[in-house]
Parts: sequence; structure tokens; C-alpha cells
Amino acid sequence: MPEPLHRTAAIVVKETRELLRDPIYLGLSFVIPMVMILLFGFGLSLDVKNLPLVFADHDRSPYSRDYIDGFTHSEYFTLVGIETDPATLERWLRSGRARVIIDLPPDFGRRIASGRPVNVGVTIDGSFPSRAGVINGYVAAINALHNQRLLRQARGTDSVLPVQMDLSVWYNPSLESKNTIVPGLLVLILMLFPAILGALLIAREKESGTIFNFYASPVRRSEIILGKLLPYLAVALLDYLLIYAVSRLVFDVRFVGSVALLSVGAVLYSVCTIGIGLLISILCRSQLAAMLTTFLVTVTPAFNYSGFLTPVAAMDEVGQLIAQFIPATHFMTVVRGCYLKGLGLDFYWPNLAALCLYAAVVYGLCGALLRKRIG
Repeated sequence: MPEPLHRTAAIVVKETRELLRDPIYLGLSFVIPMVMILLFGFGLSLDVKNLPLVFADHDRSPYSRDYIDGFTHSEYFTLVGIETDPATLERWLRSGRARVIIDLPPDFGRRIASGRPVNVGVTIDGSFPSRAGVINGYVAAINALHNQRLLRQARGTDSVLPVQMDLSVWYNPSLESKNTIVPGLLVLILMLFPAILGALLIAREKESGTIFNFYASPVRRSEIILGKLLPYLAVALLDYLLIYAVSRLVFDVRFVGSVALLSVGAVLYSVCTIGIGLLISILCRSQLAAMLTTFLVTVTPAFNYSGFLTPVAAMDEVGQLIAQFIPATHFMTVVRGCYLKGLGLDFYWPNLAALCLYAAVVYGLCGALLRKRIG
């Protein structure tokens, strides 16, 4: 075995032994993630705002424009476009740029003018269940107000409503919150615990004084980083497999995508989160400071800006900018896409590439800041 690989393997064996004989580390690695996924999975619910809307106006008449105005002048919706191309509409719904599509048929105006009822297609993205329920209620309410106005203008006694809705929900037809919450918890848990474990790596060596063994050894910085990474990457991937199994077997979460693609994302994401902890561990002098710093740096941004509660597309410009610098944002897109939408690598490769770039930057900083003294 080449000498660099031999030294790296020795560090891997050392870290694995430290991990196996420390019950606190093992508890952090397995028990607490299981408690979190069970408690939050059963008890957490969502309430979201800001509803991006797109119209497929095939009529382009004063009647259709009047109907659209009823939505654009409300406080519940933001019109992001008027588009009739089916491929573009589907792409907007898949990407989250729009959460609801309202399809107005070509004879929309003629049927209303002649007093005949007309059906309007409403397609809702169900990947955020609470938001989908709100969308359904708001669309129905605005549609009812439009019908009341038309009936008053017609001064008729016909009980048939002029505009009727054909509702369909994509990606999460049952609108069950667990289909969104549990995959989101996978992202949050893999953000927190691998990062905390990584935050203890160098700080623990500093507190015990064993860091000087590395200073006096011929081991390179890259070998130290790799040797410390691999055992905890294995732990993070075991956590991922456990959480995935719980999501399918205990919660029966809808999954229509590729397990292989999800697993690749989990590997890259875990490398990033352990790297965040390792970087903080290099900067901090004590394990307690490293753990507290890691908690603040990882949990708050991931919870608020990753799309766990509110879609990134619905945030303001500052929020969207912050979200792009958080690895949880990119992994959240991959996770919920794999669970609910079944999209392939051609759709998610930018997110995977972003995780690769993030890992390269983090480990580059780790290598630059990890000072080795010889002798």
C-alpha cells in the first residue's frame, strides 16, 4: 500500500475506534435522529403564504381578462405569467415557479356571453399540501365572487353557475402533509447531526492535546481531513438509510423517483455538512463552542431558507439569494423531487453540481486553515 494511503487508513482506523467506544457519539448518530423523525413526522404541520399563479388563457377576450383581473387584484395570488404552451406550463409547475395553473378554454367568453356555463381547469402543485389546500380555497372563493357578479349583471334566476372548476392536484394528490414534512426532515437531520459530529473532530484533538501528534507526524493535511471524514460519512449514510426506511415503512410516504439519484445526493450533501462541521472545528478551540456554532450555522438557515416551510420561489429576493448559498436548499429540491415528482438527473444535475462546488470550497478552506507544524 502506498505510504499516503497507509497513513490515511491508519487515521480511519483510529477514528472508527474512537467512534465505536464512545456511547455519546453513537447516541448522537442514531438515537436522536430517530427520535426527531418520529416526533416531528407525527406532530408538525405547515402553513404557507404567497401563491404564484399562471394563467393559460386560450380565449384572450375581455371576459377572460376580466376573470384574470379578479385573481391579480386579490392579495392571495401573484401572477407570474400568461402562457399557453403545455411544456412551458409543466416546467413552471415542476420547478416551483408556479404553484397553480388556471386554464381558460378558447370558448370562455362566447359561452359566458350566451349564458351557458363554462368549465375552467385548475391544476395545483400538491408537493406543499397546506399550500395546495389554501390555493384550492382561494381559487374557489374568487371564482364564486366572479360568478355572483355575472349573475347580478345577467339579472337571471338560473341556478347554474356561469364558471365551474375542474380541479386536479399533481405530485401529492391526497394532499397529505407527511409526504412533504418527512422528506424535509431528512434534509434537516442530515444537515444538523453530521455537521455536529464533524465539529467535534479537530476541537476534540485540541482539548485532549492529541493534536500535537498530528503536528509532529509526517501526515499531510489532506490525509488528516480525509481520514476524519470517511468514518463519519459512513455514519451519515447509515442515518440516511434509516430515515429513508422509516419514511417508507413507518409513514408510508409517497416515493416515485430514483433511489440511486437520491442516494447520490445524500452522499454529496453529507460530505458538505461534515465539511461545515470540520471547518468550524478547525476555527474553534473547544468542543462546546464548536457544537453551539454549528447548531446556529446549520439549523437556522436550513429551517428558514431551504424551502422546508416556504418554497424558495415564494421568498423575497434577499431570501432567494441566501438560499442559493445553503446546501440544504439544493438537497431539498432533490429530495422532494425524488419523493414526489420522479424527475431524473437531467433536471437535478445543477443541484448536484452546486453541492460538489460547495464541498470543494469548504474542504479547500479546511485545508488552508488547518496549520501543520513539523517537529
